[in-house]
Amino acid sequence: MTSKAPVFSSQSSIYVAGHRGLVGSALVRCMEAKGFTNMIKRTHAELDLMDQTAVRAFFEKERPEYVFLAAAKVGGIQANNDYPAEFIHQNLIVQSNVIHQAWQTGVKRLLFLGSSCIYPRDCQQPMKEEYLLTGPLESTNRPYAVAKIAGIEMCWAYNRQYKTKYLSVMPTNLYGPGDNYDLQNSHVLPALIRKMHEAKVGNKKTMVAWGTGTPCREFLYSDDMADACVYLMSLDEVSFDQLLNDDVPPLINIGCGKDLTIRELVALVKEVVGFAGVIEWDSSKPDGTPRKLLDVSRLFAQGWQPQVELTKGVKKAYDDFLKSRV
Repeated sequence: MTSKAPVFSSQSSIYVAGHRGLVGSALVRCMEAKGFTNMIKRTHAELDLMDQTAVRAFFEKERPEYVFLAAAKVGGIQANNDYPAEFIHQNLIVQSNVIHQAWQTGVKRLLFLGSSCIYPRDCQQPMKEEYLLTGPLESTNRPYAVAKIAGIEMCWAYNRQYKTKYLSVMPTNLYGPGDNYDLQNSHVLPALIRKMHEAKVGNKKTMVAWGTGTPCREFLYSDDMADACVYLMSLDEVSFDQLLNDDVPPLINIGCGKDLTIRELVALVKEVVGFAGVIEWDSSKPDGTPRKLLDVSRLFAQGWQPQVELTKGVKKAYDDFLKSRV
């Protein structure tokens, strides 16, 4: 009879790659709150994940049992447009180094963090895992998306050839504590929080928002995303193995299953921040993908549900932004 006892526990040796980023820091907070005591963390100064020799030495010395691969070069439309070479180059090298050394040193399970931009630009909604590679990608972030698709393919290839247990998780748009509020490189929600706040404190009568406001987006609080990742990593052997199938990519979506228009999001941020002016829309700026709603039925079937509702989450994110300005 197969044991259903969890193999991932608070005493397990766990490496969180990218622990200072939005995703990685949320993973660390989540596991610390659950009593995990053996997390391995390295800053970029301590370990350059683009350095193959350094990554090999790290894995051979530390021998982590479990790996969360959250290290990545990320950014919004502007950053992806300005630095396409960096987005594909850095992400391909980092994930290749980590995934290969995880296999070399016998890591029990690895969770590779991707992005919902892996799905086709005009993908059927909501986006099911099987829609991967069924159509052209959004041009504004194609280099980043291709790198992430390569990571999924690499996990799948190693699972098939080496019988590893590497799962790729695709979170929807994330926001939360430790987000990037740089207007040139941030994603839409943190950028809106900053722009709205600066318009408010500057007593401006108008604030300019990008695009038409018609695209729909789904948002998930980063701590909810982390909780879903830890939940999946904690599944018993039978349940975890059911997520891995030689015939399909080892892929599962992480989201809340609800979306809203950018225009509705702007109105929500305006209310939370308390900006009293008028919103003007600059339709000369790109909208990006028309809609990006994930089908999260596979995740919800595992028994997990998000806890932080969007309005509450945006209030928490704004509080975090204000603390970062002190």
